[in-house]
Amino acid sequence: MAVDYRPAPGTIPTQPGVYRFRDRDRRVIYVGKAKNLRNRLNSYFADETRLHERTRRMVNTARSVEWTVVATEVEALQLEWTWIKEYDPRFNVMFKDDKSYPWLAVTVGEEFPRAQVMRGNRRKGVRYFGPFGSAWAIRQTLDLLTRVFPIRTCSDTEFKRCNRIDRPNLLADIGKCSAPCVGRISAEDYRELVNGFCAFMSGETAPVRRRLIAEMQEASEALEFERAARLRDDLGALDKVLEQQVVVLAEDVDCDVMAVADDELEAAVQVFHVRGGRIRGQRGWVIDKAEPVDLAGIVERFCLQFYGEQNEVVPKEVLVPALPADHEALAELLSERRGSKVDLRVPRRGDKRALAETVEKNALENLQRHKLKRAGDLTSRSKALEELADALDLPEAPLRIECYDVSQSLGEDVVASMVVFEDGLPRKSEYRRFVIKGERKDDLASLQETLRRRLSKLGDQPAGSPVEEGDGEPKRGFHYPPQLLVVDGGQPQVAAADQVFQELGIDTINLAGLAKRLEEIWLPGDEYPVILSRTSEALYLMQRVRDEAHRFAISLHRTRRRKKMTASALDSVPGLGESKKKALLKEFGSVKRIREAELSALEAVPGIGPKLAEALQTHLRNPDDNGS
Repeated sequence: MAVDYRPAPGTIPTQPGVYRFRDRDRRVIYVGKAKNLRNRLNSYFADETRLHERTRRMVNTARSVEWTVVATEVEALQLEWTWIKEYDPRFNVMFKDDKSYPWLAVTVGEEFPRAQVMRGNRRKGVRYFGPFGSAWAIRQTLDLLTRVFPIRTCSDTEFKRCNRIDRPNLLADIGKCSAPCVGRISAEDYRELVNGFCAFMSGETAPVRRRLIAEMQEASEALEFERAARLRDDLGALDKVLEQQVVVLAEDVDCDVMAVADDELEAAVQVFHVRGGRIRGQRGWVIDKAEPVDLAGIVERFCLQFYGEQNEVVPKEVLVPALPADHEALAELLSERRGSKVDLRVPRRGDKRALAETVEKNALENLQRHKLKRAGDLTSRSKALEELADALDLPEAPLRIECYDVSQSLGEDVVASMVVFEDGLPRKSEYRRFVIKGERKDDLASLQETLRRRLSKLGDQPAGSPVEEGDGEPKRGFHYPPQLLVVDGGQPQVAAADQVFQELGIDTINLAGLAKRLEEIWLPGDEYPVILSRTSEALYLMQRVRDEAHRFAISLHRTRRRKKMTASALDSVPGLGESKKKALLKEFGSVKRIREAELSALEAVPGIGPKLAEALQTHLRNPDDNGS
């Protein structure tokens, strides 16, 4: 297969390295690594009949290829994952959680740590346990364990409120909180409770059970039957938590067990997290095979992406279904990430092999469930894009759609939104928000300013034309022209947007507007709108795009308006700067509580002296006297 960007023979080095394929807009569409760059890259330009369909499509989509030479295979692995995270290439295999897993988190960095449900990236000063199958499972675990370890689960706002009124909440009255907010327990004793809770969740369960059994027997012998009954119930609560964590391996085993179920198009990955011999959590991913990849390749990409994230802990042992060709380099990279040796291997016999088979069954079931769920989604998305192309007379299906909306209140706090849909799905990483500044503008003028700011980023050349090699790295997502640009509104909004297109000389982007009244689609220059069937998949897609743009715009508008309203009452207080405003709001939570606070409470806030406290009361309680 001949392509015009194929490197000249002999110019590709034979050392290890990482390479990038780019499309006509200089967007990175694929990142790969190789022990020998020349051999690997030459394979892409071989006979077309020998290439996998997806590989052939990637090579035809690309317009250039570049590479970076590195010293070792480990460096190649590191650079490959760095570039995959940076560019999010469309033809690389990317793992996506089949759900957002919750964790039981303890904020050990605080003076009085709190146990709570957390999702997302890990934070400093927080210990995590899990992941759990649902937030409900975490709350059930906390409900049981706080009988034995009465640590607080209330929010910081509730904690401060109880401290201020010197009265704990209901959990303290029923024995599930030691009430550190009112000083019922010292910081040292509370820290011991937290350490015991964390130790139990980490697998050190035997010492706690032995202590409770000894105390129960002691209370029984002393004829303290009520205390003995309470300890018996506490022991039952612990046992109930332990029943939910199945013992599968020896107590000293910490490992992740991975399994894969795949077909030609998709793959499902399951991981069981075993800590202290017990299954502490289970997670699943489903991927589209955007490139031809075998089982060993999936294992390598998974380990790079999963353990490459900062919020993931690498265990002492990672059990996988197949070893990658360069598994020594991968194990070395994981060992660097952990700080000690990591054993990467395939379990062959015994309990670990049996557990791996169980994980494999879960992966297979997950893949089947995903395929049944997604079959309808894929069909409807493809049908929607095809219907839209036919209805709007587009040359091809609009794989990238951008939609814009403006939100304001009587000309104040004017903002606009840009949302992006690719292949019929929202691509939230490329959403943008615009703040319209200056004198008051109507919606049409604000829309035009937004489009000028966005479309000018496409470069001096017409939208859709190639970005030259010397133009440098484009800002991710913002330099890529859409096939269809949608505005929220009817004929006036489309005419205003078309005026911007003519000013900038753009004629390669299709323009349309979706009016809310009758859900009709307006095209520039047309006297009558396009009317789609109410049951049309294309109309449903356009509505989702429009509603998402409206939601994204109005959320920013409300945030700005809320901040403005909250700060306005404090702006009139002389001598009150931004840092002192933040200190007051952090302490009291709202302007209303600041207004109701006593002088002594105001003076207790760092930076607030007697004179400033009096000024606060004067301006907040008597606004009419100072012209506010």
